[in-house]
Amino acid sequence: MSLSVALLAIACGGGEPAPSVGSALIGTIEVDGSSTVFPITEAVAEEFNKEHRNVQVNVGVSGTGGGFKRFIVGETDINDASRPINASEVAQAAANGVEFIEFQIAYDGLSVVVNLANDFVTCLTVEELQGIWEPGSTVNTWNGVRASFPNSALRLYGPDPDSGTFDYFTEVIVGEAQASRSEYTASADDHVLVRGVSGDRLALGYFGYAYYIENEDKVKVVAVDAGNGCVLPSNETVASGEYSPLSRPLYIYVNSKSLEKPEVKAFVQFYMREAAGLVREVGYVALNPDEYEGNLSNIQ
Repeated sequence: MSLSVALLAIACGGGEPAPSVGSALIGTIEVDGSSTVFPITEAVAEEFNKEHRNVQVNVGVSGTGGGFKRFIVGETDINDASRPINASEVAQAAANGVEFIEFQIAYDGLSVVVNLANDFVTCLTVEELQGIWEPGSTVNTWNGVRASFPNSALRLYGPDPDSGTFDYFTEVIVGEAQASRSEYTASADDHVLVRGVSGDRLALGYFGYAYYIENEDKVKVVAVDAGNGCVLPSNETVASGEYSPLSRPLYIYVNSKSLEKPEVKAFVQFYMREAAGLVREVGYVALNPDEYEGNLSNIQ
């Protein structure tokens, strides 16, 4: 027996097979950010851990903005984001020596929802939504939205200001990111919003399409009219852009230095290989296969 073979046999415990590269990975990966992207990353982490049990993947939900606050100072390896990183965050990352790579991983459509008992709302125009949500809005009753609606209180539920969903909705509906009325029940947890709308027959709220799909037995989705007729969110209308203006891309941002760690690189590569199936599984719209292949190339 050669010396190299003998040493391999000793290292592997005699007849035991040598451990695979995957099983030899060890370490901790810190992820934070968007509650919208969370179900995708959590699903990826669960599958990844089946192959790499010695890698701990911590996935937090601080909202896109809250996650970026940690990411741009180097506290996390990956940030889940439901909007692109903004200029201020880019500048702060550069000042802190944090370089990063952006990966688009899916599409999502924001869903406008009401209580299941609501029998008078099936579609709202972008103008009506703007009137409800713009700063200083005095629309506090349903007939203030549309004269044919009942004269009943209008109670609102939506993401908090650290959420990328909040940023995107306010930008495309109100016309300015972060511009919103403050009189509403706000939460970074979409499950809290689902419970709020499902328990309040006079409620109106918005959150990611995947959370509607997960809870379509609890809330009713409302079509949106951007000027070309009422369109409901679906995989097809979100991917095509027909569900305008509430279709959006979803991202992960990866700290370039973190990619030097084998466990992080392996996780991001696994993410891109498995994303398409897991994205669909949790209710979002997957990219084309060549887009995931492009992401894999960028990791190199």
